[in-house]
Amino acid sequence: MSLLEVSRALGLHKSTAHRLLMVLERHRLIEKNGEGRYRLGLKLFELGTRAVSQLDIRERARPYLERVVMETGETAHLCVYDDGEVVYVDKVEPERSVRLASSIGRRTPAYCTAVGKAIMASLPAAEVERAVQRIGMRPLTRHTLTTLAELRNELTKVRRQGYAVDNEENEEGVRCVGAVVWGYTHEPLAAISVSGPSFRVSNEKVPLLARSVTAAAEALSSELGFRMAKRRAAR
Repeated sequence: MSLLEVSRALGLHKSTAHRLLMVLERHRLIEKNGEGRYRLGLKLFELGTRAVSQLDIRERARPYLERVVMETGETAHLCVYDDGEVVYVDKVEPERSVRLASSIGRRTPAYCTAVGKAIMASLPAAEVERAVQRIGMRPLTRHTLTTLAELRNELTKVRRQGYAVDNEENEEGVRCVGAVVWGYTHEPLAAISVSGPSFRVSNEKVPLLARSVTAAAEALSSELGFRMAKRRAAR
């Protein structure tokens, strides 16, 4: 931007804007090119890199997992994606006698989980196809998707509704709802899910659980620097 554009955007006199720009330039937060126009400086990149290196997504996600458990009464998970599989990195359980037998560090194929499908729906189609070719699509239950065409249709549905559902596809008698967590770079970082036995998590209850888990994923994404408006503009 030029000095005039900056002063107009901020509603400041040119001399005031120029004085502020000189201070920012001295600290390398902005820089001026040969045409006299200002742009962001490398110091901002250095500060951003330091901030990102200090992020611990498990630590940041824990309050949101706890909130999902409080709202739904079911188990909440945080998972990351790894080349066609999801890895469970944290979980919070409710105080119930009947709970899910899940463990941190467990790996599961992405195509048959809510967290996996939530992340896959945000990936390029070619990347999804490569992952499927690598790990295959073997049926784990009678409800598991087993073809790439079925998965493509499912991911289209996930993108449309904003969340994914594992309808007893990974384990008989277990139903899950998951939503993607975005990072400041507008790439999927992880996914949050809520899971429970199908006799408690009925199909009729899915929309209610989806509201809780998507709200948690969106709030965590915002805390991590993601801005939905910018992503929509980029698309």
